Amino acid sequence: MADLAIQGKAKSMNAESDSKAIAALNLDNVSISYSDTPAVKNVSCRFLRKKITSIIGPSGCGKSTLLRSLNRMNDFIDGVSLEGRIMFGEEDLYGPDVDSVEVRRRIGMVFQKPNPFPKSIYNNIAWGPSINGYEDSMDELVERSLKQAALWEEVKDRLHDSALNLSGGQQQRLCIARALAMEPEILLMDEPCSALDPISTAHIEDLMFELKTRYTIIIVTHNMQQASRISDYTAFMELGHLIEFGDTEQVFTKPGKKRTEEYVTGRFG
Repeated sequence: MADLAIQGKAKSMNAESDSKAIAALNLDNVSISYSDTPAVKNVSCRFLRKKITSIIGPSGCGKSTLLRSLNRMNDFIDGVSLEGRIMFGEEDLYGPDVDSVEVRRRIGMVFQKPNPFPKSIYNNIAWGPSINGYEDSMDELVERSLKQAALWEEVKDRLHDSALNLSGGQQQRLCIARALAMEPEILLMDEPCSALDPISTAHIEDLMFELKTRYTIIIVTHNMQQASRISDYTAFMELGHLIEFGDTEQVFTKPGKKRTEEYVTGRFG
């Protein structure tokens, strides 16, 4: 009983600490439309620093659209409009004086399908920093980024081989390393394991646990087991609405909304 009381007190203290934690991103009534067709509707929430947040929900619910809005990747899609505010510290990401290129440097993204450049492993990492004027040792940056992505030991003797020769799981970790080389503060991941085998998926999940000590991670996933394993917080979306946002254990074991319970228990989706 004493141990349970201690655990309960520790969990309460953690919850209190999280409530006072600094938000990496604050969303205030965010709505996103494609040519006047709403995809995300009045979403308000806060993503805490150095935590992993999973966004879950059925296909077409708006979760990837919301994720892409967090570093302005939707700017590349014709007809997309956004209302509301996404605050990154004191800055509105969509403010008139904000440089969208700088946004994407500070908020990196890893996509569903690994997309290495048709270059060497080394140049996949070095290309972004070099065109952005990186002045320190490129060799050290490449090594550090590959180590952070848990790939260095597997590729250190073939850095000048084509990245396309890597396995699917290695390619995805290379894409993570490529994003980390830009020294972001936040890492967005859009179903990063959906095209990978279980062993590669386990590598990516282990990597996320390590990375959250330095980065805020926001991930879209269809995999309920993955969301429950890796995330500190979970957001459930349906038909563009944010139905529930909370501590992952609470969302999966004691959801506050009936619709959330139906989704996480597999009754629809």
